[in-house]
Amino acid sequence: MFTINPNASGDCYNPKTLSWNKSTECCSWDGVHCDQTTGQAIELDLTCSGLQGKFHPNSSLFQLSSLKRLDLSHNDFSGSLISPKFGELSNLMHLDFIYSGFTGLIPAEISHLSKLQALHIWTNFLIGPIPSNISGFQNLKSLYLSSNYLNGTIPSLIFSLPSLKWLHLSNNFQWKNSGLQGPIPKSLLDQQGLNYFILSQNNLRGQIASTICNLKTLGVLDLGSNNLNGTIPHCLGEMSELAILDLNNNLLSGTINTTFNTENQLRIINLYENKLKGKVPPSLINCRHLEFLDLGNNELNDTFPSWLGGLPYLQILSLRSNKLHGPISDSRTNNSFAQIRVIDLSFNGFSGNLPVSLFENFQSMKIIGENSGTRAYIADYSGNYVNTLIVTTKGLDQKLPRVLTTFMIIDLSRNRFEGYLPSIIGDLVGLRMLNLSHNGLEGVIPASLHQLSVLESLDLSSNKIGGEIPQQLASLTFLAVLNLSDNHLVGCIPKGKQFDTFEDSVYQGNDGLRGLPLSKDCGGDDGVPQVTTPVELNDDDEEEEGDLISWQAVLMGFGCGLVIGLSIIYIILSTHYPVWFSRMIVKFEKRIVTTMERHNKRY
Repeated sequence: MFTINPNASGDCYNPKTLSWNKSTECCSWDGVHCDQTTGQAIELDLTCSGLQGKFHPNSSLFQLSSLKRLDLSHNDFSGSLISPKFGELSNLMHLDFIYSGFTGLIPAEISHLSKLQALHIWTNFLIGPIPSNISGFQNLKSLYLSSNYLNGTIPSLIFSLPSLKWLHLSNNFQWKNSGLQGPIPKSLLDQQGLNYFILSQNNLRGQIASTICNLKTLGVLDLGSNNLNGTIPHCLGEMSELAILDLNNNLLSGTINTTFNTENQLRIINLYENKLKGKVPPSLINCRHLEFLDLGNNELNDTFPSWLGGLPYLQILSLRSNKLHGPISDSRTNNSFAQIRVIDLSFNGFSGNLPVSLFENFQSMKIIGENSGTRAYIADYSGNYVNTLIVTTKGLDQKLPRVLTTFMIIDLSRNRFEGYLPSIIGDLVGLRMLNLSHNGLEGVIPASLHQLSVLESLDLSSNKIGGEIPQQLASLTFLAVLNLSDNHLVGCIPKGKQFDTFEDSVYQGNDGLRGLPLSKDCGGDDGVPQVTTPVELNDDDEEEEGDLISWQAVLMGFGCGLVIGLSIIYIILSTHYPVWFSRMIVKFEKRIVTTMERHNKRY
């Protein structure tokens, strides 16, 4: 027996079984579809029904021998094994157990389902190897076994399945020496109709054979997060149907000698964290559909490839952690990088002034993205491919499985930039994260930054920035992360809203700063230096105050006069000035002495 628990289906809870009524024909029940001729159930869709409990082999479900489609996704059958009896439902064409809590081995009897076209058992707790007798799936088009605990090698017979188009075996690597292992089977070349080939986050080893380019219909190649070595096959840029090339987090070396032809359809190229050297390949300019380019964490040695600004759809560019160097030259075209939403050039050796003309061209950042009811992602792609991007916040690397179109980032930290912070940054009102830390920037913080109304993270630490923190920055209500440490800032720290939540570490290394949360008092409670107000005085006080001021003035006058007098006497004696000049000096000194005597008589 199953219980109904809304938590068993997460956000998609839609309990179809609650509407079932024994007094009505079962073919009218929600989630049940029957053959109009025989009246037998041929489809059973119980997705998101909140079902919870053990799935037993004697379930009445196995009596539905005419079933063609069975979907038990997004329920909670934790601890249940996939029964071998599923192999007796010989008419099944679609079998879906996504997010269902099944555990144990994949039963070999599943391969008896010769009519099966789709087998989707991703995100469960399956263990052990993929059954070697999988060759029985002669009609199988889609095989999803991702996000389990499978191990062993990939059966070469998988690639002999004549109808297979979508193969997802990713994310089975959970601990050391786990996951799918070994080289990519050479029998892959027999699978000429393959569209999706996703084996990321496993423990695959060996090289990527250039013969992989014989898969003419391949649209997605994702071998990221494995232990593949060798060079990148140069022919990958010649595959006319390939839209996604993801080889991130491997041990690939050598130069990127791939030649991208003008007919390619590439939208995503992710080569992050390998051991690639040399220059950014100029043929990338031929990738006219490219939206996402990540060459970060490699050993590329080049200047800034400003020509990438000519790619009309490029939205994410990450070149972080390489050996790139030199100034970022002014762009010669007005629409260069017009669609860019994320640019990360951190941890390189770029120098010179910040690229003002580049900021001017970031047209997409000049608009605040609207948070509509449906979330839109940059370079989103169907087929359950998940693209990841590494960004740094609070000094820590953070992995974004997808990037919202509203999330805009500029990270130029840890370079050798110098000069002033351009006020034009304030025009990029869509920015969510700005990191210019660990450079040699000078000048002041532009007050125009207060226009960045959706800014969530601002890091200007470890520069030479002086002046005061603009009080207008207190209006940034979304600002959750701030770091202004190790600069030359002075004056009062703004108060109110987000600035009342920051710790003193945000401001350390700025000896001239005052106000909370620092120990140095700033004066007024509003964070603005307190102006001294004159004290009201009565008549007697006024007289005494006036006498005191006169006395202080006399003392200052005497001191100044004495110094001037002695200096002039020295000049006279050494230069033989006339007698009348020396007499004038004597009279001036007598006047000072008389004034002092009068003051002494009063006291």
